[in-house]
Amino acid sequence: MKDLEAFINLRELYMSYNELKDLVIHQDSNVSSSLEEIYLDYSTLNTNILQSIGVFASLKILSLSNCGLIGPLPNQGWCDLRNLEVLDVSENALEGMLPHCFINLTSLRELDISRNHFQIPLSFAPFANLSNLKALSINENKMVLEPSFYTSIPKFQLEVISLLKCITSQQLSRKVPTFLYYQYDLRYVDLSRNNFSGTVPTWLLENNTKLEVLILKGNSFTGPLSLPSALNSDVSFFDISQNKVQGQIPSNICSTFPHLRELFLSKNAFEGNIPLCLSGMKDLSTLDLSNNQLYGKVPEELIAKGSLTILRLSNNNLSGNVVPVILSANGVQHLYLDGNNFSGEMTNVDVSTFEFPNSLSEIDLSNNKLHGKLPRWIGNASFLQRLAMSNNGFEGSIPMEFCKLNSLEFLDLSQNNLSGSIPSCFNPPYIEHVHLHGNRLRGPLSLAFYNSSSIVTLDLRGNNLTGSIPKWIYTLSSLSVLLLKDNHFHGKVPVELCKLHSLSIIDLSQNMFSGPIPSCLGNLSLPMQRKKILETGFYVPSIEEYETTLNLRMDSYYPDSYLEEVIEFTTKSGLFLYEGNILSYMTGIDLSCNNLTGHIPPELGNLSEIYSLNLSHNKLTGVIPSSFAKLHQIESLDLSYNNLSGEIPNQLVELNSLEDFSVAYNNLSGSIPEPKAQFGTFIENSYEGNPFLCGPILHKSCSKTDSPSTISTVSEDKGEDGLIDTYDFCVSFLVSYVVVLLTIFVVLYINPYWRRAWFSLVGKCITTCRYSNVGNFLTYHIFKRCV
Repeated sequence: MKDLEAFINLRELYMSYNELKDLVIHQDSNVSSSLEEIYLDYSTLNTNILQSIGVFASLKILSLSNCGLIGPLPNQGWCDLRNLEVLDVSENALEGMLPHCFINLTSLRELDISRNHFQIPLSFAPFANLSNLKALSINENKMVLEPSFYTSIPKFQLEVISLLKCITSQQLSRKVPTFLYYQYDLRYVDLSRNNFSGTVPTWLLENNTKLEVLILKGNSFTGPLSLPSALNSDVSFFDISQNKVQGQIPSNICSTFPHLRELFLSKNAFEGNIPLCLSGMKDLSTLDLSNNQLYGKVPEELIAKGSLTILRLSNNNLSGNVVPVILSANGVQHLYLDGNNFSGEMTNVDVSTFEFPNSLSEIDLSNNKLHGKLPRWIGNASFLQRLAMSNNGFEGSIPMEFCKLNSLEFLDLSQNNLSGSIPSCFNPPYIEHVHLHGNRLRGPLSLAFYNSSSIVTLDLRGNNLTGSIPKWIYTLSSLSVLLLKDNHFHGKVPVELCKLHSLSIIDLSQNMFSGPIPSCLGNLSLPMQRKKILETGFYVPSIEEYETTLNLRMDSYYPDSYLEEVIEFTTKSGLFLYEGNILSYMTGIDLSCNNLTGHIPPELGNLSEIYSLNLSHNKLTGVIPSSFAKLHQIESLDLSYNNLSGEIPNQLVELNSLEDFSVAYNNLSGSIPEPKAQFGTFIENSYEGNPFLCGPILHKSCSKTDSPSTISTVSEDKGEDGLIDTYDFCVSFLVSYVVVLLTIFVVLYINPYWRRAWFSLVGKCITTCRYSNVGNFLTYHIFKRCV
């Protein structure tokens, strides 16, 4: 740091987001005695920096998060920082046991070593003498057994402990670490995703009277939830979701947690009714009871009188009329009632007697037993942003009132019995995702969605839509997913699709498209957010920043919306669901089961990022483009059931990601590609139906004298017509032969005079005639060829 020597009184140094790999620290630096804070986060550093940073004797804060540090921590240098209070080396590739010199950091208050590859003893022995330690985060490291027996009680009293996803070995004890029994000042505890077993450790509540946040998500806690009867806790955030807790939700949960703001009990085995006391909790803003076995009706008081903004009751056995629940949801912003037994019609409402709650921005009623027509009064929900009503029994047309939902961003009406045409007025200005698949919608697209530049997903699969893809499709400038499978679309695949530079998934299969494949499809960039999403780590803050910490954890754990975008796309011979981050990387084109003709455009080889390409069951001719060898990411390639000819390009063996491959039922010839790499995994059915292909897998050796040109000539001479003529001849001969015999037998049976004349003729032939050798020869070979 020679350039900083002029700054004699420098106390804080911020050099984050830089490339300082060769940063050199001189022991005689003028700033070594004054510098108290160093921030080098998200830079490129050499691990050796830790060996020389000990010269800053006055250093109190050292932040090296996500700096590319690798290997074990050195046992010298940084351990001389006896005044260090905050150390953050999270999100690196550090590994091994923590060095013994850790005991020198006696002033340390906050330590974040999360998201590394450290081996942390179950006893927490390396931290035992850090008496000033208040906040400790070791997320996503590995807990290990002690190298030696250790029983000392740690000297610290933590206020913040974050121990997320650290127990990975089945050989380790699945009990909560014993050092926590000796902690009495905890305020924030996160023990999620460790597969801890036993009963819910409610003793943490009894021992730590100042506890505000308790997160036990994603473990294996069992039994009923037994809360201390006399306890009046300050807990505002309680999460025991994704466990195996059984029985009813305890009736004293409201008195135990009078200041509760967020309650998460999802993905357990709770049963019974929703406790009425929850409706009287004035601070409760988030309630998630989803994925349990709750039954009965939803108390209207829960949403009418409470302070809830998020209510999630998905996937239970709740029943009754859903309309009163919706219309009384004043203040609720996100309402999830999907996956229950709500039934009845939603249209029997006097719209003059109510006003739709203007707070509601998201409603999910999917997977229930609702029926009748779609309620027109939903058109009054002018603030509604997300609406899901899939997998019910709704019928009739989509109401014109839906065109008034100008704030709508997400609409899912799939898997119902909706009919009629899509309203031409439906093009909300902010719409992003539209799912209407699995209905009986008909007619052309006309002007529906016209100029909807915000739309990202358009899923119209499995309807009775007709006409061609409108030329204005290019106006959907943000379109990434276009799913038109299993309709009655016809005409050519429009070149306007090539103008949609965000397209990543195209499914036009099972329609009646004809004509050639547009060569410009090879110019698609297939981006779909093709960048790695950076998972930001949890920074252990000072105790004064505790509220900010809670917000960070909530952002990390809990999405803004539980209505996730899910895409169904056929690849690798099966239907797969793509959602979340995986959807950001999936790219594919499916043009199968149409009437497409012409050659496969070599330009499709430019789609180097594509994962799936299906052109099967068409009438394509010509050769397989050798440019397909550039499809380096492709996992599924299906060219079966076409009229392709020529050889399979041997360059395809370079496709190391290919898992599913088929060229079956074409007119291909020559040797199949070498059985190496991925092509060593493909079996005979990948090539069947090509009589002129040869190779060991096909149990047909390739003759050295049969050059590809010879085979090609034979194939051209016979051609498809030659094969069909042979087949027709054999069938015609056999049918005629059988008909003549039956006619003779019937006539001889009916007419006795002709029968006597026939037997007389046969007798004369036996005595005077001999079979011609030529006749025998022809008869034998005709039968042999046909049979």
